[in-house]
Amino acid sequence: MKFLERLVLVIYSYIILILAVILGLLIFNWIELEPIVKMLETQLTGIVSSKVILGVCIVFILLSIKCIFFDERSKEKMKESQGILLKNENGELMITKETIDNMVKTAIVGFANITECNTKIDVDNDNQIKITLYITVYDNVIIKELASNLQNKVKETVKKVSDLDVKEVNVRIMKIQTAKKDIEE
Repeated sequence: MKFLERLVLVIYSYIILILAVILGLLIFNWIELEPIVKMLETQLTGIVSSKVILGVCIVFILLSIKCIFFDERSKEKMKESQGILLKNENGELMITKETIDNMVKTAIVGFANITECNTKIDVDNDNQIKITLYITVYDNVIIKELASNLQNKVKETVKKVSDLDVKEVNVRIMKIQTAKKDIEE
């Protein structure tokens, strides 16, 4: 079926190209309009030729609608961009990026020194997860220790809940905020 769709799409593209060239030639007056009108008139008034032209037009209209609204590759890419699609003999399981984000936020709740966290989740073609955390921390924290603990906790949480391995967890310290008790003194 895909071969037939591609063939019809190529034919459709050539017809559109020919029509565009003819219209361009007409606009610049390089060809006369009268012979083209007579040719179209004879083709459209014939019983058999008008039915063939109508059938071809209907096929091209349906093909255009299909290409615009029902592109299979874009649906598959959209599914992939939403998360990880796991398939087995019983069916499919979609773990969305939003679900992974919720798992990460659950892991971060236990860290009192983090005041704000934004996440970016990337999934490659091999379903490898790469998580980047953009965090704001208090100034009294040991950043290297916090980052290491945070990376381990995020990996453990995602593995425990979804049985997915996280390839890497990158931590980006966006801001260091003064602790509240330091402000009061």
